[in-house]
Amino acid sequence: MITKARSEARKFLESLRGGALTFGRMIASIRLADGIQQAELARRMKISRAHLCDIENSRRNVSVDRAVQFARVLGYSTNQFVAVAVEDELRKAGLKVKVRLEAA
Repeated sequence: MITKARSEARKFLESLRGGALTFGRMIASIRLADGIQQAELARRMKISRAHLCDIENSRRNVSVDRAVQFARVLGYSTNQFVAVAVEDELRKAGLKVKVRLEAA
């Protein structure tokens, strides 16, 4: 579940980035905020730097499994990462919706 503080953080990130928070923008923002080089994150994710660059620039979408892997490697909540990845897929299908995940 997204708390009010997380909702505010999301709005803040969207305002900084000038649009909807995509998975790629989120990853790039977190990586920069945490001081992680692109090559280092790519190594941790076991993907090429070019692949990570494509993800960060929204040229590639990620699966739910990959979103979970990013969350774990970066040490963040998997729910938020999965929600944003799913929103990207829905946006690609022409649906403008927000996804909220709650633990079962």
